[in-house]
Amino acid sequence: MPENSLAPRLREWVSETEKEAEQLDVEVREIVILVKQTSSEIDRLQIRQHESAGRMREVEANIESLSRADVKAAYAASQDAQMRLFMMKTQLEQLQSKQNALHRYHLQLEKLGALAAQVADAPDAGASRGGGLDRQGMVHIIEAQESERQRLSREMHDGPAQSLTNLILQAEIVERLFAMDPARAKGEIGNLKTSANTTFQRIRDFIFELRPMMLDDLGLVPTLKRYVQTFESKNHLPTQLNITGERSLAPYIEVTLFRSIQALLGNIARHAHAARALVNVDLQSNPVVASVEDDGSGFDVTVVLENARQGGGSSLVNLEKRIEMLAGKIQFSSGTGRGTKVRIELPHS
Repeated sequence: MPENSLAPRLREWVSETEKEAEQLDVEVREIVILVKQTSSEIDRLQIRQHESAGRMREVEANIESLSRADVKAAYAASQDAQMRLFMMKTQLEQLQSKQNALHRYHLQLEKLGALAAQVADAPDAGASRGGGLDRQGMVHIIEAQESERQRLSREMHDGPAQSLTNLILQAEIVERLFAMDPARAKGEIGNLKTSANTTFQRIRDFIFELRPMMLDDLGLVPTLKRYVQTFESKNHLPTQLNITGERSLAPYIEVTLFRSIQALLGNIARHAHAARALVNVDLQSNPVVASVEDDGSGFDVTVVLENARQGGGSSLVNLEKRIEMLAGKIQFSSGTGRGTKVRIELPHS
């Protein structure tokens, strides 16, 4: 392919990536400000809670001499201080998690933009031979990136965003109940705390799905073990993990293996109606081999993959593209009522 047919597209995409990175910088700076403001508010609320606790001790010591209104006011002030402090701490944790996620995404954008710029400026930019990245390969990169963004957007909307909306509604209910029925308000605060803890755990799970920090810190094997344990517990699906060998691979190989197993297990949980799953990873061989299988309902491989390729956006098709771009191989074996096995090979040198 001539240089002038692909390189301008690449440079345009690099420019768009740089603009998105700049927008991320703005969002990160805003979050930094919010983190500082929230931390300051937490310090203030901690002082207020301490004062409220002291006031409650005074009330308890002088309960006989105080009016019912004074006792009620002290109790309401103490509960309000506790609730606001809890909510602000939860908000701080969420902001810090989002800050970390944006930071990692920013680094990925920079790396991808630098790679695209390097390819665009190379003498053989757009060549389909000689080690260059062809047009179709670049299209696959962009499509895979956009598909991942859409998936994350849907999961954020259906998961953490919806949970946080419910928390806000519960907080408003508690606020109204304080004036009408303090006893019931206290019970609702307990429900609110439970909901907040559940939401916090969902956000932690979402962040782990997005990019487990263990993968960077400890490597592929511990991350896979942790993920499979979590998957088994969350989906109530017995899942066996067998790993042969234990060695470090290139980061992009480890990420691809983890994402592939993550995607395939996700498909099993959503569609397979399986009673058990099995993951095998052979790190000693070259190419590295990973397989994921289940005893579920299975599917017609030819029909499903053909429809997915025509429709676009399928996780299986995106996985196929990702593996092929790394000169790897992926094989689907399945049939209706016969379960499914997916085998992946990735060269690591």
